[in-house]
Amino acid sequence: MAFKETIISTEDIYSGKVFDVKKHTVELLNGDTVTREQILHNGGVAVVAIDDDGMVFMVRQYRFGAGVETLEIPAGKLEKGEDPYEAGMRELREETGYKTDKLISLGECLPTPAYCSEKIYLYMAKNLEYCGQDLDDDEFLAVEKYPLDTLHEMILNNEITDSKTLIALLKAKAILK
Repeated sequence: MAFKETIISTEDIYSGKVFDVKKHTVELLNGDTVTREQILHNGGVAVVAIDDDGMVFMVRQYRFGAGVETLEIPAGKLEKGEDPYEAGMRELREETGYKTDKLISLGECLPTPAYCSEKIYLYMAKNLEYCGQDLDDDEFLAVEKYPLDTLHEMILNNEITDSKTLIALLKAKAILK
């Protein structure tokens, strides 16, 4: 049995810079109809950047949506049609000031699949070379470095709560063991 809902009609609710919102009427497997609200998002990329000493680059910044300061891996949104790999290279350079010769895929994650189309592509970077930070004009963050084991403890102590960061760090730790 395939679990799928069929869209009967769609209404545009909002169109913004970062996401759009639609309201759908859908038919369920049992024939009933319900309303689904959906946020359409271009997706994003996130990079676990590890230097030659095994230190992981993290960024500390304020997140307006949650109203808190977070500790995250370098990340950013995809522009419409942008290649995730190239976006990962860009975000690594912009946020940390480092570049790499290649990114290693850690897979993908769906942060909130119940109502949002966002997919985040996860990467790991090693062989880092400093080239200079290039933050966006509206981007304010501090770069910090931690051992991977310390970050794992911080995850278990609920000091790191950003979903993409949790997933990518746990995957990186498993791969590097």
